[in-house]
Amino acid sequence: MIEWIWPWLLLLAPLPWLVRRLVPPATSRQPAVRAPFFAEWRQIGETQGRRTAHGSATATVGLWLLWLLLLVAAARPMWIGEPIELPNSGRDLMMAVDISGSMRIEDMQVRQALVPRVDAVRQLGAQFISQRSGDRLGLILFGSNAYVQSPLSFDTATVERFLSEAQIGFAGEETAIGDAIGLAVKRLKERPAESRVLILLTDGQDTASSVKPLDAAKLAAKLGIRIYTIGIGADSLTLPGLFGSSFGSRQVNPSAELDEATLQEIAHITGGQYFRARNPQELLNIYSVLDELEPVEQETTLYRPRQALGYIPLLGALLLSFLLALRHCRSAFDWRDTAAAPEQQEAR
Repeated sequence: MIEWIWPWLLLLAPLPWLVRRLVPPATSRQPAVRAPFFAEWRQIGETQGRRTAHGSATATVGLWLLWLLLLVAAARPMWIGEPIELPNSGRDLMMAVDISGSMRIEDMQVRQALVPRVDAVRQLGAQFISQRSGDRLGLILFGSNAYVQSPLSFDTATVERFLSEAQIGFAGEETAIGDAIGLAVKRLKERPAESRVLILLTDGQDTASSVKPLDAAKLAAKLGIRIYTIGIGADSLTLPGLFGSSFGSRQVNPSAELDEATLQEIAHITGGQYFRARNPQELLNIYSVLDELEPVEQETTLYRPRQALGYIPLLGALLLSFLLALRHCRSAFDWRDTAAAPEQQEAR
């Protein structure tokens, strides 16, 4: 079925005819110019006029068709498909992902190499999102500030792509855990109480929020929002010694700044759970546990796919305009050939 967004634009179809009928022709007050060889020019004009009498009617039809095609495109035709029932049996789930400066630390063991924390989060988080069929997902990214990268949506492919494209520094170098929770609460508070879930992933402690994390967690608890917190980062990391050798190497804790106590308290207050991910495998296991959360039955949602069709008349108008321009150029070349014929005869 085809629907029109602005069907009233089709009423403008007779506008060129009305302008031609109602607007008086322009009058010229410029003085006449004495032209040499007037007789030859008049003969050429009469010959060219006989040749283009039929072509003028063709051009008029072409211009009218071009005008109608542009009107049809401007009216924005849309193809409306058959209703599709969405598997709306899941949760409203927001993911808040830390992209502060510390997420670039390379302590995630993948095979024989260490990769930055953010790479593991993007890869495994995208895999987790792709499996959330039936859930309405949203994505919050936070550093010094928190912002909604993707609102709640059934379009998990788009949320997955946004997470995969997240870069360190987009939101600043610090960590605003409390602001991220507050922003998630704002997005989830209007949703059904039984289906509000926030997954918060960070590797540090709150250093930039305008709202304290525990205060934001208490507000989330009042609204029935469960928060599952994930602390990411290895417990130990070997720093190479002299010239990259083991001589002078030392062990450090790259997760010394991780505030596990606050993350545990946030999960406890809201009825969620705290998880510790020291490597990609543990993070994958955590996602598997989260994947088993009981879904909440909600009302079935019907969706009708929509596809814009305006590009079809636009392509037709573009092709027709090229044909009319080509025809005009051909007529101009024919006129020049006709004008040059008497001069060639005189030269002979």
